[in-house]
Amino acid sequence: MADNLADTTIIESAAPARRTGMLWRILRLWRMYAALDLAFIAADLKLACIYVFSDAITSIALVTGMLLLAERFAGIGPWSQIQIIFMLGYATTVSGLLNTFFGYNVLMISRRIGRGQLDHTLIQPQPMLVSLLTEGFVPFSGSANLLCGIGLLIWAMAGLALPITTGWIVLLLINIFASVASVLAFSFLWGSLAFWAPRAAEEISSSATQLLDQLKSFPLDGLSPVLLGGLMTVVPVGMVAWSPCRALLGIDAAPYAGWITPFVALLLSLFTILIFRKGMHNYERTGSQRYSNLGHRG
Repeated sequence: MADNLADTTIIESAAPARRTGMLWRILRLWRMYAALDLAFIAADLKLACIYVFSDAITSIALVTGMLLLAERFAGIGPWSQIQIIFMLGYATTVSGLLNTFFGYNVLMISRRIGRGQLDHTLIQPQPMLVSLLTEGFVPFSGSANLLCGIGLLIWAMAGLALPITTGWIVLLLINIFASVASVLAFSFLWGSLAFWAPRAAEEISSSATQLLDQLKSFPLDGLSPVLLGGLMTVVPVGMVAWSPCRALLGIDAAPYAGWITPFVALLLSLFTILIFRKGMHNYERTGSQRYSNLGHRG
């Protein structure tokens, strides 16, 4: 009995060490992939500048329409001009974080699954979670949207009438993380279909994220409860910017408003993990159907 207690104590004490070791490994891999991304840019600086500036122009173009509407009508519904700018900055920051940390078809996970590229991740001598959290890190070539979003947020925060306290900043960061998790979970949820239909569902993650990206900048005030509920759960557009910004800006004064997005993101993430694991079990039995017996893609 004493030996069993000793073994249990050793296992429990080793768990924090494993978690710390994984964290340090993620940080080291981020540093390595950042160096590779910098080398990619340095290889052709002219082409890299065109690539980054085109991303920035695209990002600005996506929010210009809503900015012009807010300027023309002095706001939209209960949203003032500066609040609209804040929401657009928030939405752009979420997209920027996704592009910066989940490039190389990590966000578009259905491409990896449908093309058989998931095998490249599975054969690596590390947990798949660590690979997915690090392989897509492109802080130099993929940060154009992120910089634009942060710029819009700073511009809006300078003009807001709200007191910017430490607690408010913490709530902002928690909600941004939850919004990123919502989009990532939505992409992985639909992308899991590629485990069963690799050819048909190869691009489904890109279609799913594009849907959220196109609708994220629109205030959803005034929609019917049924439609609004669908855009908060089934297609979580409201989680990308609208709902968290309503809470952060005081438009929704409910005491729990600031925690709606983290709660929905948690539920969506848990459901996605369940479906993705079922897809992985199927993948273990069938493997990639996109390769012939000769080892070439069909």
